[in-house]
Amino acid sequence: MSEKASQNDMSKSRIPLEYRDYCANLLIPLNKCRGETFYLPWKCDTERHAYEKCQYEDFKRRMKEQQAKMEEEE
Repeated sequence: MSEKASQNDMSKSRIPLEYRDYCANLLIPLNKCRGETFYLPWKCDTERHAYEKCQYEDFKRRMKEQQAKMEEEE
């Protein structure tokens, strides 16, 4: 994974607070591409795929942590 986006970068890119997560560094170029291509659905495939994969991997990581925490409490 590439470098994490700073708060300043996210503010400049007008990323909403609810999207400022582990994958925000991939959302910045995706939103830039979307703006440049007028949100055409067949454009920005590589950026969208990278962002969605990051979101899925982050979800799996959080679920694994939650499961380990639940097993620890038992």
